[in-house]
Amino acid sequence: MDTLSQFKDEFETEYQTTRKFFEAYPEGKNDYAPHEKSMKLMPLATHISEIFGWPDTMMKTSELDFATGGFQPKHLSTKEDLLNTLDDNFKSAKDALENAKEENLNDTWALKNNGHEVAKWTKYGSIRHSLNQITHHRAQLGVYYRLNDIPLPGSYGPSADNQGF
Repeated sequence: MDTLSQFKDEFETEYQTTRKFFEAYPEGKNDYAPHEKSMKLMPLATHISEIFGWPDTMMKTSELDFATGGFQPKHLSTKEDLLNTLDDNFKSAKDALENAKEENLNDTWALKNNGHEVAKWTKYGSIRHSLNQITHHRAQLGVYYRLNDIPLPGSYGPSADNQGF
């Protein structure tokens, strides 16, 4: 089985779908949140765009420690910034998967916070988790859009607003 090829295809599909959602991003609604415990719209969309870069990090490292690893979420403010970040991160993930070897997927990768292991997977599992995170958070984004009467593009099929595939 050529898992890397399948991951590249999946990331391409998720990228195309996410790009449609980001093209519909409503300027002027960056601070919208449906509930006080919810992320605001732009930080949520930014997070989705950053997840696309995770495979690059995962293939080049064995862990990410949030307290000591130097990772800081980006603070984007425009749809153009959002689309550019998505494009750049998708390209880095695609390149990382192109340059990886199938056996690299068996290596482990961990999320840590100040040395404490929060989660640990094989690199295969961590990349699979990334794809799941994209789907999960894009669904949240769709709810935000619906609550603001923003037409939803289709994702895995038509939406009520877009009957095409």
